[in-house]
Amino acid sequence: MLEVEGIASGEYLEYKERPLVRQDVDIYYGDLSDKYHIYMMIVTFKKASNGNEIPDTVMVQLMPKGSKTPEKQTMSKGLADALDTASVWLDRYNK
Repeated sequence: MLEVEGIASGEYLEYKERPLVRQDVDIYYGDLSDKYHIYMMIVTFKKASNGNEIPDTVMVQLMPKGSKTPEKQTMSKGLADALDTASVWLDRYNK
């Protein structure tokens, strides 16, 4: 379950001027009141050279408001690629 305590007070991260909320392997990106938002799930991790685990494979889903069925879905290598894909989708679909 996603805990959104900080969202009401505006205490959340942003990427390209959109809210970004992560809990464990689940990531929500975009304004949930818009027509579309993004749901991402980190599927696999890899070890970084410093020993930390970093996201390796990330599932990205474009979710219509009020629906549990994604409009689009893809798998990305790394969190940076996933966020870039998500940002482009939101730009296109929320016009």
